[in-house]
Amino acid sequence: MEAPTKGSLTVGRLFGTDGVRGLANADITAELALDLAVAAAHVLGDAGAFGTHEGRPVAVVGRDTRASGEFLEAAVVAGLASAGVDVWRVGALPTPAIAFLTAELDADLGVILSASHNPMPDNGIKLLARGGHKLADDIEDAIEKRMNEEWTRPTGASVGRVSDHAEGAELYMAHLLSSVPYSLAGLTVVVDGANGAASYVGPEALRRAGATVVEIHTSPDGLNINDNCGSTHLGDLVSAVRQHGADAGVAFDGDADRCLAVDASGSIVDGDHALAILGLAMRERGALAHDTVVATVMANLGFQLAAQAAGLTVVETAVGDRYILEAMRVGGFVLGGEQSGHVILAEHATTGDGVLTALHLLARVAQSGRSLADLASVVQKLPQVLLNVRDVDRSRVTSDPVLLAAVVDAEGELGRTGRVLLRSSGTEPVVRVMVEASTPEQAEEVAQRLAAVVKSTLG
Repeated sequence: MEAPTKGSLTVGRLFGTDGVRGLANADITAELALDLAVAAAHVLGDAGAFGTHEGRPVAVVGRDTRASGEFLEAAVVAGLASAGVDVWRVGALPTPAIAFLTAELDADLGVILSASHNPMPDNGIKLLARGGHKLADDIEDAIEKRMNEEWTRPTGASVGRVSDHAEGAELYMAHLLSSVPYSLAGLTVVVDGANGAASYVGPEALRRAGATVVEIHTSPDGLNINDNCGSTHLGDLVSAVRQHGADAGVAFDGDADRCLAVDASGSIVDGDHALAILGLAMRERGALAHDTVVATVMANLGFQLAAQAAGLTVVETAVGDRYILEAMRVGGFVLGGEQSGHVILAEHATTGDGVLTALHLLARVAQSGRSLADLASVVQKLPQVLLNVRDVDRSRVTSDPVLLAAVVDAEGELGRTGRVLLRSSGTEPVVRVMVEASTPEQAEEVAQRLAAVVKSTLG
């Protein structure tokens, strides 16, 4: 009989930019989850990362609403407990809530079962260090190397104990609400929960902050997460905002570390707009450290120009919240984020937090007396086209001479009114082709042309 598979993700390629992700029960298996949990317990224990909870390490484990999260959670909990770690299960909560609870409960480790905005069949495992911070790359590498090793198992009273922590949602919402500087009374807001982890806490937090809330896609059944809803599919949100005459709408992704918004007319307010709105608001009250915002290379050129005109400095990083967080830590900055709506308010969170972002955006609307559309108008975005090219050799995206020559030609054609960015995704098996230009037609034509070159040269 053949040995059962432990998943197709191999050592050396396990951790991406945001944990381990893949197709649940094919790439991300129960066996892999258990082995990863055991290895994490061993590496962190040996590194002295565990504190003292009556002499025992403690982990917080939570998930989003995917059906596969149920068995993966069980496997992670089993692995940790078998390695002598006590486990608090917090259930289906947003990624930022689990990060917050890891710090709030003084846990030694946080584990999140989620594939964020990916389709329902995917899932992932993200590990957090004490304080709710992402693990360093060298720690992830060490965990990878120690998977499947032989080890001496604790027995008797030395095995970990497992318990449910039912107060997690209330603790998290209390934390969020304590950060909101103004009441949202008088605002009507549509909330799209993506049938995900913020389906309850998202609308409820906005309601407790004073807003009148209309809910859509807040009935998760384990299968409908991100299914034509949430921050990656804004059509229903736009329709609902118009139908209800709402002041704004907000949409989260599956694990609610992102938030995109729409104004009263249904126009999209993305992460670039949010960074500008929040950055100017924070500078106004003296809370924007060094008058600086951290953004990625994917930020629209229009955002860069708006920040420059407003006297804000923009520090640019590679795509991925770990790079934003590192730049914020090194520079002592307090605001950073991505066009996708992944916004980090370091004064209140250790990771992107969609519900927190929504609360602060709407608080700015309430405080200023201006519409969301008016606030967002500070950023005049250049037309941008983003294409994903699948089934190609992603390792050569920065080295293939034919592709590099095509990029140079495209950049020469666009001149100072546009730009090109090609990169291998850290969360999906695709090459992303991004083009900005002075007109939508030019952006589309150049992007399609480059995507065809990627396919022909790397396919």
